[in-house]
Amino acid sequence: MSSRRTRIIAALLMAPVAIAGVYYLPTDYLAPIVAAILLMGLWEWSALAGLTEQIPRALYIAGNALMMLALTWGSGPGLLPFKLISFIGALWWLVVMLWLWKFEFAKADTSINRSIKLLAGSLSVIPAWCALAWLHSKVDSSIGPRWALFALAIAWAADSGAYFAGVRYGKTKLAPRISPGKSWEGVIGGVAAILLLAVVAIPWLGLLWSELPELLLLTVITMIFSVIGDLFESLMKRHSGFKDSSSLIPGHGGLMDRLDSLLAVLPIFVIGKSWLDL
Repeated sequence: MSSRRTRIIAALLMAPVAIAGVYYLPTDYLAPIVAAILLMGLWEWSALAGLTEQIPRALYIAGNALMMLALTWGSGPGLLPFKLISFIGALWWLVVMLWLWKFEFAKADTSINRSIKLLAGSLSVIPAWCALAWLHSKVDSSIGPRWALFALAIAWAADSGAYFAGVRYGKTKLAPRISPGKSWEGVIGGVAAILLLAVVAIPWLGLLWSELPELLLLTVITMIFSVIGDLFESLMKRHSGFKDSSSLIPGHGGLMDRLDSLLAVLPIFVIGKSWLDL
């Protein structure tokens, strides 16, 4: 079976499960499931960061799990800690843009650089988890699950549009030192896919057509950061010499290879949604 066909089949099997979980599960049930998935992704990240021994990797995962538990126990009805961490996460992805520009930063396999990369993993994962829980909950909206699905769909549509457009038309490299397979033509395909998604989603999200410009703006900004999230994980793989974060998912690689863009999308989307008052 070709790699492309394997990739498509795996996506078609995973997507209904993810959609059903986000749409139907209450936030109190969805949050721990997503936390477990993200922690599994962090396990892969710890290898990209340079940790090789099992006990240090397990301690790293345990520390992040305890942070998630502390945030859960410390949150009141307004989810203030989740909102604060989401905001920190959005700021973090602005820092990542500088890291992508300074390609060689923390590349050498030293204890300090490993620590920086482990911190980067936590700053990517925990805010994304907080943002999803905040967005999915019905504290701010009676249709939180729809907004959560829409945020995830931006990353999925951008990735799919970029993949197929890149395969068919890709010639101009986006970031050849980081990810040679990505092209500007793929980015254009991703933009076309997410703009169509936003137009279709307007009534489903309970918005007025007059609010379409704000939704399109939010969608495009979110899509830009989905590319940044993807490139950041690619940079970590370049530094470590890995092709994929693992071989867990046929045709896709590891969990982190599927989560990378979502980690950036979620905090950016939820902060942008609040700022635009959608």
